Amino acid sequence: MALHAGQPSLATLFPMALLAVAGAAVRAHRPGLVRRLGHGLFVVTALGLALHLWPGFNSASIMPEGASSPGAQPFITHLNLDKPLIGLWLLLACPWLFQRAIDSSWRRSLSIALGTSTLCLTLACVMGVTAWAPKWPDYAWLWLANNLLLVVITEELLFRGYLQGALQSALQHRCHNRALGRILPIAITALLFGLAHAGGGWAWVMLAGLAGVGYGLAWNQGGPWAAIGAHFLLNLVHFSLFAYPMLNR
Repeated sequence: MALHAGQPSLATLFPMALLAVAGAAVRAHRPGLVRRLGHGLFVVTALGLALHLWPGFNSASIMPEGASSPGAQPFITHLNLDKPLIGLWLLLACPWLFQRAIDSSWRRSLSIALGTSTLCLTLACVMGVTAWAPKWPDYAWLWLANNLLLVVITEELLFRGYLQGALQSALQHRCHNRALGRILPIAITALLFGLAHAGGGWAWVMLAGLAGVGYGLAWNQGGPWAAIGAHFLLNLVHFSLFAYPMLNR
């Protein structure tokens, strides 16, 4: 349907084909070298999709460019059609993301989610990154749907499920200290998550990294939906109650 409407164009079939090849290569019955090459191809293709480097994805905006509240930095949100392909690939090619044994205590998962939002947004206010600015603009519901379905789910599957999960599996048999084997993957993935937000400056990197620690703990506690819920809760509170995405400094 999107191709028929011209969003995206036929040029996008190339990265989609690369994802299909990578998906075929990482199937469990493939030789180890083929699987590793498939994952490498996915990572390279995913980087291009996340950075919007592949041509042909003509993503529509869901709002006029401008500040969401007085003093906020002007921004615009697009219905990106490239980045969600990363999450779709992970759902189809990596079913093990949902098969890992977890402690599914919803109370602890909720505590982590609330604690992460409270800590990160309080620190952001203290640092002058954002400020109290309650609002609910006309485009809010579309923004929320876009943020949950096209941003949060993809980011959590990639960072917590794929990267953190791979690091945990790799360290499981190599790290004699079990506590360290659980902490290191969360810390490394949180650092990478923070660096992925480098466009907002060092403060944004630090806050995103801190949030990444919370999301990593939520994933370990309650699995994918706990991490997705924690991430979406922070974004929802940030968007609706504070200057979004940050103060115009």
